[in-house]
Amino acid sequence: MTQTVPAKATNFVRAYLRASTKEQDAQRARGSIDAFAQERGLSICNYYAENESGARLDRPELFRLLSDCQSQDILLIEDVDRLSRLREADWQNLKAILRDRQIKIVAVNVPTTWQSLKADQTEFDARMFGAINDMLLDMLAAIARRDYEQRRARQRQGIDKAKSNGKFKGRTPDLKRYEAINKMLASGNSWTTIQQTLNCSRSTIAKAVNYKLTKESTNKIRGD
Repeated sequence: MTQTVPAKATNFVRAYLRASTKEQDAQRARGSIDAFAQERGLSICNYYAENESGARLDRPELFRLLSDCQSQDILLIEDVDRLSRLREADWQNLKAILRDRQIKIVAVNVPTTWQSLKADQTEFDARMFGAINDMLLDMLAAIARRDYEQRRARQRQGIDKAKSNGKFKGRTPDLKRYEAINKMLASGNSWTTIQQTLNCSRSTIAKAVNYKLTKESTNKIRGD
């Protein structure tokens, strides 16, 4: 007799949203994720959004999601590259965490992963689609990592070429953000408050302070 694998009655769907830089919007994918969930009658219990590189495993919101998950919960993502642009060793570590906690990955752009949303599957179907999804996720994670490395290599080549031509000046500072940071500091706000209010990192605050001090020093020398 064919055995079925019953779904847990309290499966929670947790959506993970990621962007690589502060200038990008981690919430950008929320529309497509919400549309996907609505079409399938899913209720998303929580959203976990952060601006962190997918090439790093130590992402606070990702690990908060993993900590919140119970067995058989769903980790919903728009694309595999939102979850991983990791090196092979880090990807295997993340997979081991997901496997040990029995968390299912569902990617909007990988239809075979949608099988995890079915209320009941035969044991055969569960094993077959599990194997297929493992293979596909490994492949897509490898492609995402290769894309990341190729883009980094092209960036380095462009910088090296610009340097050799005397044209490279580095990233242009965000002077408006620096001004906002320094105004908040002058008003007595803490670094933590500034981080939360302006959605910036501590390193950005440090750069803003350094920019202000350097500018003041230059103006004194000039007698401005």
